[in-house]
Amino acid sequence: MRLQLLSLLFLPFMVSASSNQQMVLSPSQDGIAHPFVPATNSGKPSLADLLTIESSASIFYSYARELELSELFTDPNARSTILVPTNKAVIALPRKPHQGPTPVDGGVILSDAEYDHMSKQNVERWVSAHIIPKSPISLSSEAEYETLLAGKNVSFALDDGETNTPEWSRVLVDGSMRLTGMKEASNGVLYILDGTITFD
Repeated sequence: MRLQLLSLLFLPFMVSASSNQQMVLSPSQDGIAHPFVPATNSGKPSLADLLTIESSASIFYSYARELELSELFTDPNARSTILVPTNKAVIALPRKPHQGPTPVDGGVILSDAEYDHMSKQNVERWVSAHIIPKSPISLSSEAEYETLLAGKNVSFALDDGETNTPEWSRVLVDGSMRLTGMKEASNGVLYILDGTITFD
């Protein structure tokens, strides 16, 4: 009996909460309440979405997402081409991205803060060398494109191979590396690379 009385008491509140006449209001500049309209994109995932689900490139993304420049991967207005090295390529590096291209002099002792700062700079340089701030790019012409790393260009050349395969699969990057996969995003293109971009 008490349950029935309680349900009668709360029923009007539950009905009004589920009314179809409720409207989510968004802030407006003119002071008039307008219904909420969700942001939509082209229906394609962002570069960040693709990197999240690309298991063969998880090491690259684990380095990249720690940096501010990873905001490019979610920015709908940024158009980027990302050359993502496979996990196998990163593991094969003699010096990992956080270690930088040259060893620290053995006699120098760094504090933890200095080492962390240097490691972050090394990772940022390495990730930047894999990002071309332009998309789409032409892979068919022998061209060089600037990366986000100042002074570092990446070259593409079409390899005379099978013509029945997609163009991207016949491209050599910096003369020796191959593209093994390609995915289009709403804000750019992601190419899987069987090596890593090198710089001095």
